[in-house]
Formats: sequence, C-alpha cells, structure tokens
Amino acid sequence: MKIKELRALGENDLNQKKQELYKELMKDNAQVATGTIPKNPGKLKLAKKTIARINTILAEARKKA
Repeated sequence: MKIKELRALGENDLNQKKQELYKELMKDNAQVATGTIPKNPGKLKLAKKTIARINTILAEARKKA
C-alpha cells in the first residue's frame, strides 16, 4: 500500500492491517524455510516495507498526541 492510503486509515485499521501482514509474512517465510519457492518473491519485501510504513505512521501519531 502507498503511504497516502495508509495515512487515511485509523489507528485500529492500521494495527489490524499490520497483524494481517505479519501473518502473511510468517506464512511466506515458512515456505522459504522449507525450501518451497514462493509464488511471488517480491511479496516478502513489500510486506516488510508496508509493516515499516505502518510502524512509522503509528509512531508519528503517538508523538503528536
């Protein structure tokens, strides 16, 4: 997701999205660990970046409050 789209979401939505991404990331990392090639290897990097973006937005929101 783009940063603009993430900033439009509320704190609860961001936390929920982060949890979904963590689950996907764990599933994909398990596939890599077992030797299975993931269908979309770029998905791992994208999930990590999106999680980092969400964490940044949440930290900024806490800092403002």
